[in-house]
Amino acid sequence: MKEYTFKEGLKDGIPICLGYLSVSFAFGIFCIQSGLSIIEALLISATNVTSAGQLAGVPIIVGGGTLVEMAVTQLVINLRYALMSVSLSQKFGSDISMLDRLIIAFVNTDEVFAVASGKEHKVSRNYMFGLILLPFLGWTSGTLIGAVAGNIFPAVVIASLGVAIYGMFVAIVVPVAKRDKNVFICVIIAMILSCLFNFLTKVPSGFIIIICAVVASTIMAIVAPKEEVKE
Repeated sequence: MKEYTFKEGLKDGIPICLGYLSVSFAFGIFCIQSGLSIIEALLISATNVTSAGQLAGVPIIVGGGTLVEMAVTQLVINLRYALMSVSLSQKFGSDISMLDRLIIAFVNTDEVFAVASGKEHKVSRNYMFGLILLPFLGWTSGTLIGAVAGNIFPAVVIASLGVAIYGMFVAIVVPVAKRDKNVFICVIIAMILSCLFNFLTKVPSGFIIIICAVVASTIMAIVAPKEEVKE
């Protein structure tokens, strides 16, 4: 079995890091415009690493919302990470301890999950630590730079930076979907479901993500089950 190295993890983490720089830059500016300090913006990114959760949490903080409101909001938006962590754990090699799992789970973002899950063989401790290092640094440093920049850039530039995360998702999904037709079908199913929920229902976006992921994955697991990766 091929063992992926720390260096390979760093290499795979570079595009994620670059994508996070632009997205978190916009978040840093958003925090300052909302009335938070530079330190507060940096601490939010350093202790959360979740774009949607952070963007939803700032208005609650600024508006003086309750802890219950914050907890429920974050649960709905970030519940998908629990599902991704369970799935990703099946790809871990035997050298990954419980402490390693907790550290990896902290930076198990959509992009990190997609890259690690797309590997042909099981992933090692060194690879995962390399993979999460640069994205974490990119997310926190981008937030800091954006917070310092404040209101220097015009609103249209700030808004356009948010598009970067969608381009990053496409760049991660397309190569895997091109190699595996079952992945491609799963993506199409999820897209169709997402559109139906978005236009025909009023289900919160956090729940839509979870429902679409679970339903599409379940359908493909039944129709075209994937063999377990052997060490």
